[in-house]
Amino acid sequence: MFIIRPTEDKDLDPILELWENCGITRPWNHPETDFFRKMTQKDNLFLVAEKDNTVIGSIMGGYDGHRGWIHYLAVHPSHQRIGIATALMQNIERRLIAVGCPKVQLMVRADNTSVIDFYEQLDFEKIESVSLGKRLIKD
Repeated sequence: MFIIRPTEDKDLDPILELWENCGITRPWNHPETDFFRKMTQKDNLFLVAEKDNTVIGSIMGGYDGHRGWIHYLAVHPSHQRIGIATALMQNIERRLIAVGCPKVQLMVRADNTSVIDFYEQLDFEKIESVSLGKRLIKD
């Protein structure tokens, strides 16, 4: 059995290790910086799944008043396909609804078909759009 709870400062190292083990970090992003930036928001939209006092999953949500966003959904490879990712998604969706969020989006790399399939099973739909970005702070 596992529990889902808000992330705490003490979770930094286990979460960074989780993200590395799941292959979701990229050289151009700084996951430690992302962790601390999210922790300053104190919105309870950054969650971990924990089993036997070990972090085995994470999800980072956000809400900007228009839509919610999901980032860093990860489940340790040894704990995948037993419902943890679905439970994290359901929990963050309930929290987003509670703050009045009407819709949620996320981005998945186009070649990550198994993850796309996972989200489609949770009733997410592909949205045809172009994602543009601009770095405002050089990390």
